[in-house]
Amino acid sequence: MKKPLLAVLATLVITGAGMAPAAAATVDAATGAATQAAPGKAATAQSAPVRSAPAKSAPAIRAVNFAGTVALSNCSGSVIRFPNSTDTDPALVLTNGHCLETGFPAAGQVIVDQASSRTFGLLNASATQVGTLRASKVAYSTMTDTDVTIYQLTTTYAQIKSSYGISPLTVQNTHPTAGTAITVVSGYWKKTYACNIDGFVYRLKEGDWTWKDSVRYTSACQTIGGTSGSPVLDNATGSVVAVNNTGNEDGARCTVNNPCEVDQNGAVTVRQGINYAQEIYQIPACFTTGNKLNLSASGCTLPKP
Repeated sequence: MKKPLLAVLATLVITGAGMAPAAAATVDAATGAATQAAPGKAATAQSAPVRSAPAKSAPAIRAVNFAGTVALSNCSGSVIRFPNSTDTDPALVLTNGHCLETGFPAAGQVIVDQASSRTFGLLNASATQVGTLRASKVAYSTMTDTDVTIYQLTTTYAQIKSSYGISPLTVQNTHPTAGTAITVVSGYWKKTYACNIDGFVYRLKEGDWTWKDSVRYTSACQTIGGTSGSPVLDNATGSVVAVNNTGNEDGARCTVNNPCEVDQNGAVTVRQGINYAQEIYQIPACFTTGNKLNLSASGCTLPKP
């Protein structure tokens, strides 16, 4: 995977910032027409790095749209809240660790409370940008065990709702289930990718980085460069169950842009054209009152600096 480029040159990434599997049908927000996505996952000048189906008693299916997603300079993301967040809390934006504007965190590196003034284009349901949000800091970022960056914004959820009529997406705090119907929603490309959770990967290895218990998509989700950091939504609830991050482009083994699966016995499997996401159900336990990061909180298992 290559380090994202800034501004005019879009960055390459693992999946948002960089990886890219084979092309697949996607939905264009502007026209509603199906298009073929070129391989690619963070945007770059070059190309780069369950829940069972609802039972009869389950709530009605919630339509998936772009409301609450954001576009970064090189990746996708979303405004998120946790189950215990309040409207007056500073809002948070979720994307990938490899989408961090200062470059990929090294293996084993964890970044907390790093100053940032990064901006995000906020989208409404039809993928129209309705405003610009600004970070006050990087609350948390790592590419160890998972691949996430969480920005704290200068505005609260209530202020965003008042100004733009947009509510945050809620992070599911329970493990996703194989078979769940999902949609990857890219604010960068204003496109969606629909498929199911195929299963979970004990260890997903790409270059120097290793991620635990990763989500594997069925083959229909052919995400491309620029989709890194996209929220993965449960079609039944609208909750965020994972964050899109990578895929095996060329069939290579465990290299940048070509992650491999490693099982409990060390056996390696390569699935060319298959894409992946990282689980986030463990994150809410690490944020306490006021959306404050507390890596020592009970139940918090995120890597620590």
